[in-house]
Amino acid sequence: MNKELVRTIKFTLFSISAGAIELVLFTLLDGFTDWPYWPCYLIALVASVVWNFTLNRNFTFQSANNVPIAMLKVAAFYAVFTPVSTILGNYLAETAKWPGILVTILNMLCNFVLEYLYDRFFVFGKSIDTNSRAKKKDGKNN
Repeated sequence: MNKELVRTIKFTLFSISAGAIELVLFTLLDGFTDWPYWPCYLIALVASVVWNFTLNRNFTFQSANNVPIAMLKVAAFYAVFTPVSTILGNYLAETAKWPGILVTILNMLCNFVLEYLYDRFFVFGKSIDTNSRAKKKDGKNN
């Protein structure tokens, strides 16, 4: 149980850093371009996903699984999450006139919960604690 708590804390901290990247990039694009909500959101989302995947694969889940397969699994998650969050977010920001930053934060919170569960049980589930860092911590040799 202690290992899972540490894993959850790491995921949370890395997600906060990815969220900061997403918010800063979204704010810059939204403030310095005349683009509608959706391209600003998509660019910021992709940057944060790459950051978050890299850190969580190496440090949170300590996975030695096949990177392209893991990335395809994450891409499958975002193949569903991105259109739903983009269409809904664009509606809320452009039609309902909600502040874009509020819509982005709500999307980020949904993403945080759903992605943790997806990564923990599907993307990295069978390969958790298999990379060299995890083996070294457990006192095992490569």
